[in-house]
Amino acid sequence: MGRQLFPQNVIAMIWDFDKTLIPGNMQGPLFRHFEVDEGAFWDEVDGLESWYRARGSDLIAAERLYLDHILTYVRDGRMAGLSNHLLRSLGAEIGFYLGMPDFLELVRKEVTSEPRFAEHQIQVEHYIVSTGLRQMILGSAVAPYVDDVWACEFTELIAPPGYPEQQSRLFSPDGEVRQLIYTIDNTTKTRALFEINKGTNKNPSIDVNAKMAREDRRVPFQNMIYIADGPSDVPVFSVVEANGGRTYAVYRPGSQAEFEQAARLLEQDRVDAFGEADYSEGSHTAMWLTHAVEGIARRIVRDRQETLSERVGQPPRHVADD
Repeated sequence: MGRQLFPQNVIAMIWDFDKTLIPGNMQGPLFRHFEVDEGAFWDEVDGLESWYRARGSDLIAAERLYLDHILTYVRDGRMAGLSNHLLRSLGAEIGFYLGMPDFLELVRKEVTSEPRFAEHQIQVEHYIVSTGLRQMILGSAVAPYVDDVWACEFTELIAPPGYPEQQSRLFSPDGEVRQLIYTIDNTTKTRALFEINKGTNKNPSIDVNAKMAREDRRVPFQNMIYIADGPSDVPVFSVVEANGGRTYAVYRPGSQAEFEQAARLLEQDRVDAFGEADYSEGSHTAMWLTHAVEGIARRIVRDRQETLSERVGQPPRHVADD
């Protein structure tokens, strides 16, 4: 067997954002800043697919309609001056569930402080994969604790026809957002998982679509834990579960409807377990996730020790005379 590209000693905790790390939708501070009625905005978004179909559209990317509608509000002047800088600053106003972001660092230290795991340099990495706004996440309280974020991005700059020959910048990066430059939906979230799996996010020279042996991938799926809130996360739950990873659903404390939603995911074998979105020390969710991380770490140690035994032969022994 040849040398592996990566030691595969990373445990990836992959988090949804809205209703997983926070009680609602992250765009709340954005609506408050521009004094936009949040309920009315989402009602409009919910009606957009029908509105477009009634006017002759057949194929509609429904999950990105809210992003386009934000741009419509910008062009209409209702969100005049919305920039990526403003989005990031508004991210600081996002409120998190109990225990966040402290839990992210606590579970990381739980592994690095254990001598058995430290000997094999096992580490925990945190990733956020969200259909929300990346700049708001990067401006939020969890940003210093996460290794990477996949979410939707706007750009203030538009490359016009003939842009390679033009030297001047037509639009300032301090100006309004003008178009989408990256989107992610509940299905394409799985691409982010494969980027983590293959190490594309750490080494851009690795193409996510390139064929790659399992033993060469940076974070095997069995080293992943995916935490999210609902049925929209089923594609990711399925990929992680099918490849030996762990899955966990959360619900808003006290919400009967969200409890039943999470319970159905367990009944349908979509997740390994579920619990309240309470990450404080001693909570059921914090203990389950910590236990899952430690279980993966123990398995990594065991696998590495078995591999070492297989590759290193027994030393020669003295043979006694008959």
